[in-house]
Amino acid sequence: MNAYEALLDEACDMGLTVKEKPLKFNNGRIKGNRIAIRQDIDTEKEKACVLAEELGHYYTSVGNILDMTVPENRKQERQARLWGYNRSIGLFGLIRAYEHGCKDKYEIAEYLDVTEEYLEDCIDCYRDKYGEHKIVDNYTIYFIPNLMIFKKI
Repeated sequence: MNAYEALLDEACDMGLTVKEKPLKFNNGRIKGNRIAIRQDIDTEKEKACVLAEELGHYYTSVGNILDMTVPENRKQERQARLWGYNRSIGLFGLIRAYEHGCKDKYEIAEYLDVTEEYLEDCIDCYRDKYGEHKIVDNYTIYFIPNLMIFKKI
């Protein structure tokens, strides 16, 4: 089962309906318990990244947040994206990729079944949240100057 199929199952378990639709302005939208994913997205990997964010909106957002000139809406958008990053990648996902022997961002993205762009956006978000580095168990994950993971011996 790929990441998109797993997220579809999760959405179904939560009582959400996910349909692929001809959206014009967004890759995904959620309203109530219905999620629309743009049908002409090229890969299921990309669809999984979009669905993860839309699930993030389900779990973290309240009301109509389409107007990004409103600071509270921007905050809710960031929270939904962070939820999606944590669900699809997460700090432990980065560690698993390191332990699996992934050497660069391309290999990490492949291992975690996300797009390289989504991984980059996630790393940027984690850099904003955690700063230069984050210690998790016996690992140090550096976000500056580049993604690096070290295991404490």
